[in-house]
Amino acid sequence: MAFASSISPSYSLPNLSSKPKKILTTLNKIHPLSLLQRPSIFRIGCSSPLQGRDSLNFNVSASVTSADFLLDESVGEAQLPKGDTWSIHKFGGTCVGTSERIQNVANIVVKDESERKLVVVSAMSKVTDMMYDLIHKAQARDDSYVVALDAVLEKHKSTAIDLLEGDDLTIFLARLNQDISNLKAMLRAISIAGHATESFSDFVVGHGELWSAELLSAVIRKSGLGCACMDTREVLVVNPTSSNQVDPDYLESGIRLEKWYSNNSSDIIVATGFIATTPQNIPTTLKRDGSDFSAAIMGALFRARQVTIWTDVDGVYSADPRKVSEAVILKKLSYQEAWEMSYFGANVLHPRTIIPVMKYDIPIVIRNIFNLSAPGTKICRPDGSENEDGQRLDSPVKGFATIDNLALVNVEGTGMAGVPGTASAIFAAVKDVGANVIMISQASSEHSVCFAVPEKEVKAVAAALEVRFRQALDAGRLSQIAVIPNCSILAAVGQKMASTPGVSATLFNALAKANINIRAIAQGCSEYNVTVVLKREDCIKALRAVHSRFYLSRTTIAMGIIGPGLIGRTLLDQLSEQAAALKEKFNIDLRVMGITGSSTMVLSHMGIDLSIWRDLQKEQGEKADMQKFVQHVHGNHFIPNTVIVDCTADSFVASHYYDWLRRGIHVITPNKKANSGPLEQYLKLRTLQRQSYTHYFYEATVGAGLPIISTLQGLLETGDKIMRIEGIFSGTLSYIFNNFVGDRTFSDVVKEAKDAGYTEPDPRDDLSGSDVARKVIILARECGLKLELSDIPVKSLVPDQLKDSISAEEFMQQLPQYDQDWSNQRQEAEAAGEVLRYVGVVDVVNGKGTVELRRYKKDHPFAQLCGSDNIIAFSTQRYEKQPLIVRGPGAGAEVTAGGIFSDVLRLASYLGAPS
Repeated sequence: MAFASSISPSYSLPNLSSKPKKILTTLNKIHPLSLLQRPSIFRIGCSSPLQGRDSLNFNVSASVTSADFLLDESVGEAQLPKGDTWSIHKFGGTCVGTSERIQNVANIVVKDESERKLVVVSAMSKVTDMMYDLIHKAQARDDSYVVALDAVLEKHKSTAIDLLEGDDLTIFLARLNQDISNLKAMLRAISIAGHATESFSDFVVGHGELWSAELLSAVIRKSGLGCACMDTREVLVVNPTSSNQVDPDYLESGIRLEKWYSNNSSDIIVATGFIATTPQNIPTTLKRDGSDFSAAIMGALFRARQVTIWTDVDGVYSADPRKVSEAVILKKLSYQEAWEMSYFGANVLHPRTIIPVMKYDIPIVIRNIFNLSAPGTKICRPDGSENEDGQRLDSPVKGFATIDNLALVNVEGTGMAGVPGTASAIFAAVKDVGANVIMISQASSEHSVCFAVPEKEVKAVAAALEVRFRQALDAGRLSQIAVIPNCSILAAVGQKMASTPGVSATLFNALAKANINIRAIAQGCSEYNVTVVLKREDCIKALRAVHSRFYLSRTTIAMGIIGPGLIGRTLLDQLSEQAAALKEKFNIDLRVMGITGSSTMVLSHMGIDLSIWRDLQKEQGEKADMQKFVQHVHGNHFIPNTVIVDCTADSFVASHYYDWLRRGIHVITPNKKANSGPLEQYLKLRTLQRQSYTHYFYEATVGAGLPIISTLQGLLETGDKIMRIEGIFSGTLSYIFNNFVGDRTFSDVVKEAKDAGYTEPDPRDDLSGSDVARKVIILARECGLKLELSDIPVKSLVPDQLKDSISAEEFMQQLPQYDQDWSNQRQEAEAAGEVLRYVGVVDVVNGKGTVELRRYKKDHPFAQLCGSDNIIAFSTQRYEKQPLIVRGPGAGAEVTAGGIFSDVLRLASYLGAPS
C-alpha cells in the first residue's frame, strides 16, 4: 500500500505517538525542502505491505513537470553567460566550521576581483557526521537522536546569531526551526520503522549544505553585494551507478542551470556542494568528499576560468608530510598526475574531481584558507617549456602516495598458462563479493596472477576463489590461492616518467639500499605511475627512501654511536660542527638517535642535540642495553637508513656486525677485530655484505684517516694485480722510532709518546706489534689471501720478562733496564747509514705476511717520516718499478674520527645524496 500527496509548507505536524498507519499518512505532508523557496514540488512517500512496523520502507521523491525546465526564451529573462568571466570557489567544512571562518570566506569572495563568482560550500565542520549519526541512532531506535538533533540546531543557531541580524536572522532562524521540526518527524518515523532508504538518508544529510549555503549568501549580501543561493538539487542531475558512485548528466544539468539562472541571475552565487538529484528527481549525494566534485562539475557547466579548492593545507605535497617531514609543496601538477595521486590515497582532491575540468582545460588551484600568502598548487595541462616547481628540469617524479591496510592475493598454477578466460573468472569471483581491486600484476608467463584488495575484504575474496576454482585446485591445474596480509602500496607519480629512462631502476635501487623487499610491481604503458607492494611495516621507511632518492628531500640517516671514548667523542664533536653545513650544502641529515658506552646509553626519538650530548648522557642516561639500543636506532620507520658506528676495539661489539648487516643496518667502524678475527667469520661477513645492499665501511681500521683501504680496493676493482704491500702502519711506533735519535733513550721516547696520548694506556699493546699484525691481516684478506692472525709472525718489542706479569706502571719503571740494548741496535744501524723502522709486510706473491723491525737506508721513503706519520707502499703490476705511496698522519683521535666521518659521508652518497 503506498501513499503520495502534495505537501504544503505550512502544514502542521500532528502527534507522532499515534498509530503507525497515521504516521504514514502524516509523513506524506512534510515539506522536505522547506529551507529555501524552491520551485519544485517534492513528496515524501512511504510504502508497506502492512506486516508490522519493521517492514516500513521510506523514500523521498519529487514530482516535477517537464514544463518547469523548458528553456524560457522570453526577452525579459536573463541568459546564462559562460566562460572566463566566472571563477569557481569551493570551501570545505573546515573553512566554514565557525562563524569567524564563514565571515573569512565571505571576505575572500568579496575581495575576489573576478567579474562573476560561484561559490560551492560544504556543511559546517562535523555536521555531515552529525547528520549521519542522527540516522544511525534513529535506525537503532536510540532516542538520543533527539538530543543530537538539538545540538545540530544549536550549532547553526549560534552561528547565525553571530553573523546575521534583523530580518536576515529572523528569516534564517524561521527556516532552520521549520527544517529541524520536519527532520524530527522524519527521524521519529525512521526510529519506528528501524530502517531508512538511501534516498531518505541522502535527503536528511543534505541539510548541512543547505544551511551553510544560506548562511554564507546572507553574510555576502550583508556586505552590500547581490548574491543568489542555489540548491544544487534544482540543477545538478546525476545517474547513480552500481559502484556507489554517480555520473553527472551534463546535458540535463545544463538545461536546468539555464532555467535556474534565468530566474536567479546574479554575479555571485553560493551553491550547495555534495548534494544533487537523480533523473527521477530523487534527492541524492555525490557521496563522501563530493563537494570538490560539485565544484568541478559547476566549473565545466559554467566553462569557468578557474576552480579554486580552499582547504587547510598549503597545496599538494610531494608526499604525506605526516610521514615525510621534508615533503615539499608542488607548484604545478598535470591533470594526470593529480588523478594518479588522488587515486593512490594522496590528500589532493576527490578522485573524480579532475574529470569534468580536463575537457575544457580549466585549471584547479589548491589553496590554504589559513595561509593566503601561499600560492598553492595549480593543476592544469602541462607546459613542457617551463621549469616546473622550481625543481630540476630532469626530475621525472612529482610525488609519492601510499595506500595501507591491503592484502595480496596470488592465484598460481601451470594450468593457467594459455587458457583463455582465467583472469576473467578470477575477477568475476572478486566482483561477486563486491571487493575493490586496487592493483593487478601478472607475469608474461601467465603462471600466476596477483592483485591487491583491502584487507577487510580478503577473506571473502579468498573464499570465493576457493569455491570458484575448487575443481582446478583438486586437479592440480592451480597449485595455490595464497593470501599475503599486512601489505601497503607505494606509488611514484610523474608525467615525465614516460619519457625518462631509468626511473624504475632508480626507484628500485632506493628501495634496495633501504633493505626493503618488493612483493609485487605494476606499471601501465602510460608510465604515469610505478606501483610496488611492500610489507606494511616497511611503508613509511620506503616512502622516505624513495622521496630522498629523487632529490625532493634530504638524505636522512639514523646513526647509533657505540663507544663515546676518545675517538667516539671526537667524532660526535665533528658531527655537531658540520651538521648544519651538511644539511644546507649537501642535503644530508645525520641524526644521532643513540649513544652508548659500556655502562650508560642515551636515546632520542628525533635526534640527540650534539651540542649538549655530554650533559644529556649524565642527566638522561640509562643502563646500557645493546639489544634495546640497536632496536631503538633501527626501529624508527620515519628514517629509511640506519648506520651503527662502532668506535670501540671490542670483540663482543664486532661479533654483532653480521646480524646488523643482515637486518639492513649499515656498519662503519675503526674496530679491527671483525676483519682480523677468525677467517670463517670474516668470510661469512664479507659474503653477506657483497650479496646485499647493506654497506660495511672500515677505512679507519688501517691508517686512521688515510685512504689505505679505498686505494687498495680501487686498484683491485680496476684490474691491477697487487704484488706487495709494505708499510709503517702504527702511528705510535712511527713516532717512537722517528724520535729515537741522538742520545735519547728508548724508554724516554716511549714515555714521551705515552704522555702525548699516542700510545694505549698500556704501551705494551702498541709495542707488542699485535695492532700492526691485525692491519697486515686486514690488507692481506683484502688481497684475497686466506690467512689467520696466527699465520703472521710478529716481532714483539716488549722484553719477554716484562710481557704479562707486571702492571703498566711497573712496565714503564722497568723499561729503562733495556735501554742499552736498544741503543746498541740504533748505533749499528746508524753506522751502516740506516734507520730502524717497525713495519708490516703483505707478500701477496708468496701468500704470507710479516711484522718486524727493519733497517732502511736514510734516503728510503720510510726513513723520511716525522712525527706519527704512516707510510704504505703498494707494489703492483702497474706500479712495479715505482711503488704507489700513501703517506700522512696515522694516529690521533682527530684523524681517526675524520676517517670515520668520511665513511659516513661516503655512505650518504651511496644512499642518494648529491656528490
